Amino acid sequence: MTIQWFPGHMAKARRQVTEKLKLIDVVIELVDARLPASSRNPMIDEIISHKPRLVVLNKADMADDTATKKWIAYFEEKGHKAISINAQAGQGMKEITAACKVLVKEKFDKMIAKGIKPRAIRALIVGIPNVGKSTLINKLVKKNIAKTGDRPGVTTAQQWIKVGKELELLDTPGILWPKFEDQQVGLRLAASGAIKDSILNLQEVAVYALRFLGEHYPERLKDRYNLSEIPQDIVELFDEIGKRRGCLLGGGLVDYDKTAELVLRELRAGKLGRITLEQPDEVAALEETV
Repeated sequence: MTIQWFPGHMAKARRQVTEKLKLIDVVIELVDARLPASSRNPMIDEIISHKPRLVVLNKADMADDTATKKWIAYFEEKGHKAISINAQAGQGMKEITAACKVLVKEKFDKMIAKGIKPRAIRALIVGIPNVGKSTLINKLVKKNIAKTGDRPGVTTAQQWIKVGKELELLDTPGILWPKFEDQQVGLRLAASGAIKDSILNLQEVAVYALRFLGEHYPERLKDRYNLSEIPQDIVELFDEIGKRRGCLLGGGLVDYDKTAELVLRELRAGKLGRITLEQPDEVAALEETV
């Protein structure tokens, strides 16, 4: 499956980010803790390579905690500060401001030495759709300023937002890159809900998700769908889940579309437990081959 999605507002967002970068002290890059590499935008490295960066792994409550710790170490080895948060519950908000202070200390110390009065830290917040940027901003400012939604692409314009007296955030629309060179990246994003379902073959995405769960989290899969064993044949697995959950057509045939929707909905809602869809050693191995 070739997934391509690059609406016009995302191309515009890239231009806007480039234009505003000279005003920025630090970049807050928000990623999904369940797929920290796949939910990054490769264009961001090109655009903001010279700016201090804080990588924030959101939705950490839905990700495998052991994997999240490995990912934080991975990003810090790359020279970025990294923390994990749960924006929905407001956990980790203080750590974001504290981390930004650390990243800009050298710059602000130089400003003070020149007699320049200290000001609020100006941070650019970037991330692909559906990683929780709007939820994070609303929690930071403690009121509903940014629009939120469970669909990608809710944020469509830039705005400066004050977080107390210490931090000013520039929000941007979510940016995705025009083509997924690695189709596994596209499938992970699709499984997590970062791409609009209306442009996807949900059965294909569900096949990927079920195979991944069967390999990496088999007990979770068996427990959720009351399976004694996981069938090797993917059609049999669909049949087992569809029958147990009543996803049926006339004559008792399994409705594969409904079954796919069910699996993806439950995966995204955390019904199968805390799951991480990729590991840092996999990404490191790929980087070594490039």
